[in-house]
Amino acid sequence: LGVIMYLRMGWVVGNAGLLGALAIIAVAVTITACTGLSLSSIATNTRMEAGGPFAIIYRALGREVAGSIGVPLVFSQALVVAMYVFGFREGWLWIFPEHPALLVDLLSFASVCLISWISAGLAFRIQYVILTVIALSILSIFFCPRTLLHPTSHFCLWGDFPGTSFWQVFAVFFPATTGIMVGANMSGELTNPRKSVPAGTLWAIGISSVIYFALAIWCAYTSSPSELLSNYTIMVDKALWQPIVVLGILGATFSSALSSYVGAPRILQAMGAKKLLPLGDWFSKTAPNGEPRNAMVATGSIGLLGLLV
Repeated sequence: LGVIMYLRMGWVVGNAGLLGALAIIAVAVTITACTGLSLSSIATNTRMEAGGPFAIIYRALGREVAGSIGVPLVFSQALVVAMYVFGFREGWLWIFPEHPALLVDLLSFASVCLISWISAGLAFRIQYVILTVIALSILSIFFCPRTLLHPTSHFCLWGDFPGTSFWQVFAVFFPATTGIMVGANMSGELTNPRKSVPAGTLWAIGISSVIYFALAIWCAYTSSPSELLSNYTIMVDKALWQPIVVLGILGATFSSALSSYVGAPRILQAMGAKKLLPLGDWFSKTAPNGEPRNAMVATGSIGLLGLLV
């Protein structure tokens, strides 16, 4: 439940209409569900090790394929932290426009690094707080009396995709459904990953899909296509309590950054333990509390470089 849900769902409905938006969501979650089922099948039929998707590929396809996929996987998860930090900064500056953008970037990135450095357990506890805020923000969007009692008079079933196309709109929305590796990334921290990874992944896909479909209906019911196309913060504007939705947007981006930064070092650590990297022994070392801090230094450096570029 990320920033795309908050800031682009209305745009999707404005371009595609209700039926077009439902079709886009259905295609996206079908692809994700197939991937989730494949992940679940592998997770329940092999012994899950630390390293999440790298460990799955290593056991299923061997060292060469796992190593060649693992390196870009680490880089992508480290660099995507910078993207989430930028998203967090946009929301923060919307509330505090006078704050220096670079300072907000660096402080939010440092916060992500510090929380992850202390322990994955702390990161999980913060995620529970963020999840509560996001849940309250969604309730605030759905249950605003002034919105529910005054539906739009310009209801659109199928949009005309002004200046774009079905697949371009799909491409914008699809990343909202691709965070399903978060649970698998933490396989080494779970007591029973063979049970927890499939259950958590499939429940996440199911619950988020229901919320996406419901939000698309809400957008079509409450706002005209022109409103949805011109106002990316329509969910904030029409919520029962606007501050909680803004906090939900900030929480969603911070949560995504935290998940990626917690997961990437564990993939790097697992690759080091399998002797697939130079300095593999250094990457595989852990702190007394079990945190892969050497790998955190490496992935944090990649993320910081991406941030500064």
